[in-house]
Amino acid sequence: MGKTIRIGSGAGFSEDRIDPAVDLAERGRLDFLVFECLAERTIALAVAARQTDQAGGYDPLLEERLRAVLPACYLNGTRIVSNMGAANPQGAARRAAEVARDLGLEGLKIVAVVGDDVRDRIGELEPFGQEPPPTEGVVSANAYLGHEAIAQALDEGADIVLTGRVADPSLFLGPMVHVFGWRADDWDRLGRGTAVGHLLECAGQLTGGYFADPGFKDVADLARLGFPIAEVSEDGSAVLGKLERTGGRVSVATCTEQLLYELHDPKAYLTPDVTADFSTIVFTDLGEDKVALSGGGGGPRPRKLKVSVGIDDGWLGEGQISYAGPGCVERAHLALSIVDERLALCGLEPLDARFDLIGVDAVARGGVAPSAPSEVRARAACRMSTEAEARRVGREVAALYTNGPSGGGGVATSVRPVIGIVSGLIDRRQVSHALYWEVS
Repeated sequence: MGKTIRIGSGAGFSEDRIDPAVDLAERGRLDFLVFECLAERTIALAVAARQTDQAGGYDPLLEERLRAVLPACYLNGTRIVSNMGAANPQGAARRAAEVARDLGLEGLKIVAVVGDDVRDRIGELEPFGQEPPPTEGVVSANAYLGHEAIAQALDEGADIVLTGRVADPSLFLGPMVHVFGWRADDWDRLGRGTAVGHLLECAGQLTGGYFADPGFKDVADLARLGFPIAEVSEDGSAVLGKLERTGGRVSVATCTEQLLYELHDPKAYLTPDVTADFSTIVFTDLGEDKVALSGGGGGPRPRKLKVSVGIDDGWLGEGQISYAGPGCVERAHLALSIVDERLALCGLEPLDARFDLIGVDAVARGGVAPSAPSEVRARAACRMSTEAEARRVGREVAALYTNGPSGGGGVATSVRPVIGIVSGLIDRRQVSHALYWEVS
């Protein structure tokens, strides 16, 4: 049957649950455990965090995750790959080595992958769409690296690989290329491996978390949702599943939904590694929460890499207040109109503003509730130029306690800086990676 490897997905975003990953590390018989923890805005926030603490800038749950899974991974020979390095992969690797030593796990080889930070080349970026990337107010600029650095680190004996910005499927493709030795131009296998990575990258989404819709698409025991495993063969085909005695489900339907997640063109899914073709993928139900993946392929990789640029985009001021009982919708509308007018009277001009009734029109803009609710939450959210201006939004909402419609209560306010994300392109020849090693 040829060589196979088992890859588990330990996280689908930065604040994901940790216990399903521990279960995978202990019972999954994994070759690799991959944690995907880096959204576009996450890395910009990490860069901002490192500006106040040069030792920080990596995923805030790095230490907690490693302390939870490292003992079992060490015992079972499972290697870890993750983008928890965020804006400081070297700092993450140093902390990982310290954690391993604290746990008495000596001799672990930990690699930091750097090279995605291209802030010094911001002027070289090409437009991703119609507008050129900004050069003012730039907080971060990170190119999407591919699988090469991960495969190289594993080839050279790394037990843990921590990266910054790497394309999500590439985190999973790197171990496949390392084990199977796929050529850099073996587009069909790279495309199929990318499909497997795309299916695993959001963890619990594949096992029914994002799929569940009570009465229509029922999923059992979501509080104990198990994260997915792929048993990948040398040709890039795979069997997808989860551990026994865990919640959730793996079916043709859950796999199909995840395959189409964030997908623009099924025939040309662009990654740094390959232009993947998902249009010929076939899922086959094997029963017992197992689904076989076959088909798929790919073509030459893009000549340019996508770059996510984080920009300083002002401050968000928010205030919420609740109304209940007869006339609650009318009173909430009046409350929001008062806040809007008060900001104008104070000479404040929001860069953006939203005035919503949660449960009525907060998602479906301009919508009308099918029946009058018995309670409603009014929300004012304005993006302002300064922190002081943003704070005024919450103050005006709080003032509604005694200066607005009757019956308001439960005011909550917040202020936070806004990191905007725009995209650009860079010639891949202008981007290179480097490996930095730590040993526990």
